[in-house]
Amino acid sequence: MKDEKSKKKKTVSLRKKSVSVVLLATVVISLITVSVSGIFYTKHIFEHYKRLSEQLADTAASMMSAEDISRYYTEVKKITPYDDDKYNNDEAYRAAYDKQANALKDEKYQQMLETLFVFADESKNRNDIEYIYVQVIEGNQVTYIFDADHTDEQYQLGTVRPVSDEIRNKSGLENGIPAFVSNNPDDGWLCSCMRPIKDAKGKPVALVGVDISMSRVVYLGIIYIVTLIAIVLFISCLLIFLILRGVEKSLVKPINQLSSAARSFVEDKGEELNKESTISTLNINTGDEVETLWKSIRHMEQDINDYIVHLTAVTAEKERIGAELGLATRLQADMLPNIFPAFPDRKDLDIFAMMTPAKEVGGDFYDFFLVDNKHLAMVMADVSGKGVPAALFMMMSRILIKNAVMSGNTPADALMSVNNQICANNREEMFVTVWLGIVDLKTGLLSAANAGHEKPIVKSPNGDFEVVNDRHGFVIGGMEGLKYRNYDIQLQKGSKLFLYTDGVAEATDANDELYGIERTLDALNSCKDEKPKAILEAVKASVDSFVGDAPQFDDLTMLCFEFEGEENELTIDAKLENVEKAIDFVAEKVGKMPFSLKEKNRIEIAVDEIVSNVARYAYGDGVGEVNIRVESDDEGMTLTVTDSGIPYNPLEKEDPDVTLSADERGIGGYGIFIVKNTMDKIDYEYSDGKNILIIRENFKK
Repeated sequence: MKDEKSKKKKTVSLRKKSVSVVLLATVVISLITVSVSGIFYTKHIFEHYKRLSEQLADTAASMMSAEDISRYYTEVKKITPYDDDKYNNDEAYRAAYDKQANALKDEKYQQMLETLFVFADESKNRNDIEYIYVQVIEGNQVTYIFDADHTDEQYQLGTVRPVSDEIRNKSGLENGIPAFVSNNPDDGWLCSCMRPIKDAKGKPVALVGVDISMSRVVYLGIIYIVTLIAIVLFISCLLIFLILRGVEKSLVKPINQLSSAARSFVEDKGEELNKESTISTLNINTGDEVETLWKSIRHMEQDINDYIVHLTAVTAEKERIGAELGLATRLQADMLPNIFPAFPDRKDLDIFAMMTPAKEVGGDFYDFFLVDNKHLAMVMADVSGKGVPAALFMMMSRILIKNAVMSGNTPADALMSVNNQICANNREEMFVTVWLGIVDLKTGLLSAANAGHEKPIVKSPNGDFEVVNDRHGFVIGGMEGLKYRNYDIQLQKGSKLFLYTDGVAEATDANDELYGIERTLDALNSCKDEKPKAILEAVKASVDSFVGDAPQFDDLTMLCFEFEGEENELTIDAKLENVEKAIDFVAEKVGKMPFSLKEKNRIEIAVDEIVSNVARYAYGDGVGEVNIRVESDDEGMTLTVTDSGIPYNPLEKEDPDVTLSADERGIGGYGIFIVKNTMDKIDYEYSDGKNILIIRENFKK
């Protein structure tokens, strides 16, 4: 009961709200009226005076002789430099300076000054000219040539003043100073303008300045605004009274009846769905919108009854669709590689990808997979359209592309095969743009083909990200029988590849401005030395910051691949304590090859024997280096051991007679003997001052 009473106390009647709304509307209209009138008046008057000041300045400029003014200015600069403090406080200095300046005032000078005085006097009564003068602005100083001022404050020829803050950042001598309005305590409101005086060649030599007093105009404007406010307030009060009388009769009373009837309708429906409500028993004949509202509410009763009946079924169906869309989103995300690092056991590559659909499910997709132990395939694609149809087409395209690549096709042949398959059953005429590349993880050679997709962006190890202008073919699904072309990109250790869909470059902000490829390159190069994951996160953050609150219209999909290569060489000091490092290095490389455990052990023993011999004998009492290089191919493994020690061919050493006893055989010669008898092939050469021992072990089929 307490809660109900407190709610009733907080309720505001429609009558009070009507009064508040009408009063607020009146105040707003009054403010708008006064503001618009004031702005219009001010703008109109200010623009008028700006044009007037420009016209007067142009007229005064036409009366002046540019050649004479230029001459006066040149002569003025030759006399004693002007010092304002001395001029005002040192009578002797002032007399000397005036004497030199007055000597320059010839007959032409007096004529032009008199012309300015006449022009100013004639214009003062009509146009309220306050000041008119001629000056030269050079650097931060103003030098006066003429000043048509009858008062004691007249500036004499050669008077120098600093440039005021009002005109310091405005236009210069070439175009003059555009008209502007200012207000200061000394002169009040002024409209000022400066126009250039140009010589016969059109070169400006000085500025004519005109200051028009606007104090009287501003005062009249204030009177106008105050009068307007008084009139608007009077009319507003009268309108408030009349409107409230009408609202009470034609709106408040009928709406109160409707409110009471609607409340009864809600309470009745809680007890019995089909019970006739108070709304149906009302009879409102106001002949306006209130009567229409009553009829609409009465008709709404039937609609509400039907809505209540079907609401549960509709809600259940909506929840089912939402659940299925959520499942589709998860299924689509699960179909794409999404566990990173993708190849944790491989150190020759790093890859990361992300996709942000514009809807619950999207048409973009990426893919990457190992074709074999030394080849990685990468796919970036964009299906036409959005939503569930695009997602279904995407899944089909992804499967077809992967199957074509795993069948041993080149990128171009794979795209041709997929295009023919899709075109054969493409009733909906959908299409997909695809970039497909296969990189050799041993050599870094990237072979790729492009079916109408965005151009890839590649970064060299010590360079910036740059767009690769590759060869484009037609989209997949557009026309059957098309052929695509392969092209190669040689990646070096540390090179990076960035793939993306048009959702990146065509991301749009609230002003319909595109993110663009230049911003994409800037974002990439701002973090070019980071790992692929950090690079994509930085680009995504840059795009999100650019787009802001604007809605996402297209899927945003990106992939970044870094070719790290495989370290297949080790250089160490030829010391016995470093032999273990050589064995561990070779063991790591051989461990990834299809050798049996017994074969791996034999290779490690061979490395132990060879590197130990180099450490003991190659450099005598000195210390040098030994280089171990491991290379593999489809047939087997090649191990190359190189040193710069004493020339020595171990293959020329006679094999020990293993039939003799240990005492009879003596010491030495067994290491190379073991290597020769356990490895498939062993060769030696001496080149460029280096001993080069090459052993070969083939894969056993």
